[in-house]
Amino acid sequence: MKASENNLNQTLLAENVVDRCKKGDVRAFRELYDAYSAAMYNICVRMTNHGSDAEDILQEAFIQVYRSIGKLERGASLSAWIKRIVVNHCLNYLRKKKVYFEEVDNVEVREEAGVDESQFSWTVGAIKAAITTLPTGYRTVLNLYLFEEYSHKEIAEMLGISESTAKTQYMRAKEKVRQIVNQQNIMN
Repeated sequence: MKASENNLNQTLLAENVVDRCKKGDVRAFRELYDAYSAAMYNICVRMTNHGSDAEDILQEAFIQVYRSIGKLERGASLSAWIKRIVVNHCLNYLRKKKVYFEEVDNVEVREEAGVDESQFSWTVGAIKAAITTLPTGYRTVLNLYLFEEYSHKEIAEMLGISESTAKTQYMRAKEKVRQIVNQQNIMN
């Protein structure tokens, strides 16, 4: 099966489930939850750094998905729509925790020069562990950009900060992760 056929089949399946959810079919909503909850839970964990809070946020987000599914337009990406709801719930959680995003004006953000990654002995586990130690503001921007693939402009809009601040927070977060992992490599 070609990738385009696979995407078409996924789209048709998603539309079928959404149509059934809109008609009140509870089993369809269960299918939707089963299909997306694991991925959305991972977003919640990355954004909050707390498993139990992530579970609560996931539950609240899926309640909103259930209540709002009638508003989803035909042809819209179901996964992107659900992800946006989940991310918004995570951001609301962080706002309640009074996460501070340092505004940075007039700071030139350098594009990265090529890095020879072969000189590092980084592991995925070491990088994940380093990310969990980041200050919440850095971790939030890094997760939104790197894992959720939002642009710096979208991140700035979501967080109510400037685009340059989003870029700066991302660059600082990456540098901090690099320092933490390098420090761990030296210690081992």
